[in-house]
Amino acid sequence: MDKIIAYCGLVCSDCPAYIATQADDRAALERVAAQWREEFNAPDITIESVICDGCTTEGERKCGHWYECDIRACGMERDALNCAYCDDYGCEKIERFFGFVPAARATLDAIRQGL
Repeated sequence: MDKIIAYCGLVCSDCPAYIATQADDRAALERVAAQWREEFNAPDITIESVICDGCTTEGERKCGHWYECDIRACGMERDALNCAYCDDYGCEKIERFFGFVPAARATLDAIRQGL
């Protein structure tokens, strides 16, 4: 499978929620939801909120965060494959996110170097 890179640099195709969704594995989705409820101190995370086909794909199933993600909304508005392709790469939105997920910076930096 080809890597699917979200606007923010997360690798969707490596995400346990994405993998479980593609496998239609409800038990794995519940494990992801349980882990994320604890990890992110978010007791309202459900199986339905972790079902995801990736934020840059045409799939109809979007995780709960899809609807509130300002990075995704910006990428869609700018018609960018992901933030590495954006003229404003390094903006406040993506820099704030990198503070939480440094690996996303490495992913996007590597893409940007190849452009």
